[in-house]
Amino acid sequence: MNLQSKVALITGASSGIGAGVATLLAANGVKVALAARRGEKLKALLKEIQQSGGEGLVVEMDVVDPASVKKGVEAVVKAYGTIDILVNNAGLMPLSDVESLKVDEWHRMVDVNIKGVWNTTAAVLPVLIKQNSGHIFNLSSIAGRKLFKGLSVYCATKHAIAAFSDIMRMEIAPKYKIRVTSLQPGAVATELYDHITEPTYRKAMDDLEKQMTFLTPEDIAHSVLYALQAPDHVNVSEIFILPTEQGW
Repeated sequence: MNLQSKVALITGASSGIGAGVATLLAANGVKVALAARRGEKLKALLKEIQQSGGEGLVVEMDVVDPASVKKGVEAVVKAYGTIDILVNNAGLMPLSDVESLKVDEWHRMVDVNIKGVWNTTAAVLPVLIKQNSGHIFNLSSIAGRKLFKGLSVYCATKHAIAAFSDIMRMEIAPKYKIRVTSLQPGAVATELYDHITEPTYRKAMDDLEKQMTFLTPEDIAHSVLYALQAPDHVNVSEIFILPTEQGW
């Protein structure tokens, strides 16, 4: 895909991987629609992007709310005429053992990690189908292909996204020339760990960060750029990216 003047909608863009992807895409000529609930953080990121010569807009949007997503997608299309790239990045990862029965956290993960992807995909896909082109990125995880204690529901949500991504690729890539990529990162330095309310698991993540050099959001962004810049006849369907020191 030639990225000049393409339009990308990035969810969870207020920090972490979303912000990293938005910054790199903007530096490569993509108009970036920054979507999240935290408007002030989005405005600050947009200012940085504009100061570096990039172009974008802020879309205050809650991926859990279909009406909010629909309104956000309509705002992007109104501003730029279309959407070419969708990055479904918004997600949560509060770790806990099943017996802790943190049911509210379970439901919130399902709402954001799975339904959020479905809501945004459903709102954007008709735009891509109409123009017979596009690229969708869904953030899965190493937890979408391996299992870990303490991550039962998170693993379930990311396995769901990996499955949804590949079946969507099978169905729409040949028919509409819409490429689909499942991103499966290992340990990345983001705010994701701030969602952990279980002290034991929070300490485990802090200890892990001392044992290895985590990936950065920029590392993931370069993976997105690689898949986008592949020739049109090439669909990079999965990217499994880990820190060199992550031996599991």
